[in-house]
Amino acid sequence: MNRLFAGVLTLLVIGLAGCAKKVVLYESDGQMEEFQPVKAQYDYLSAKAKIVIEEESGKITRGSLSLRAKKDSVLWFTMSPGMGMEAIRGFFTQDRIQIRDRVGQDDIDLSYAEFEKFYGLKLSLELFQNVLWANIPFEFDYEDRLVRVGKKFELTQVKDNVRYFSKIETSHGKVSELVSNSLDDRGSVLASFPKFQDVASQPFPAEVLFKLAYQLPEGSQNTIIHIEWTSIDPNSQALSFPFRF
Repeated sequence: MNRLFAGVLTLLVIGLAGCAKKVVLYESDGQMEEFQPVKAQYDYLSAKAKIVIEEESGKITRGSLSLRAKKDSVLWFTMSPGMGMEAIRGFFTQDRIQIRDRVGQDDIDLSYAEFEKFYGLKLSLELFQNVLWANIPFEFDYEDRLVRVGKKFELTQVKDNVRYFSKIETSHGKVSELVSNSLDDRGSVLASFPKFQDVASQPFPAEVLFKLAYQLPEGSQNTIIHIEWTSIDPNSQALSFPFRF
């Protein structure tokens, strides 16, 4: 189950419940001439998606997840393989990653530093939020390298011994491709955002493909995750985040 957890943790995946709304693709009314990346705006947010996880062993897990978030504070999700049965529940804050495995009893309760030491992936709540919604990984500053190539900006950022390379579309200001590698080669994340949907006049991903490389005691592992968002609601109403080990 550890390989499943590492995949779910980096992406913070989301799920399907009830009837899905029809996705309306985002259409921009112009081109971004200066570098002004678009960041998802919300106080509280709930979302649902279909998910497929393919592990290096060939095992494929299909299911649904539901996500709730309070910006810069909490990210919460549940994952179900079907029939309404919850398999995994996760709770992420500024300080810790907590996951309750109701099937394998392989729980996780780690600080981000402990998680990095074990899996070789450097994570944070800020990075989770940004990668999830196709924002640039970190706020742009003078130390970053930025070039424009055709209809894309290419941004390279190095933070805490990790290199992040992002391609940002001038049509909507969101990341379409992201590659991150730890400088010690212990872990990497590749993300591709092929389509965006219009959610309250904001561009949010319609689907995403993640490819993860990370460490376990038995050696390096690889996981592929495909997410198809069925609903995203960046509402401002307070949400609850039930979690208990």
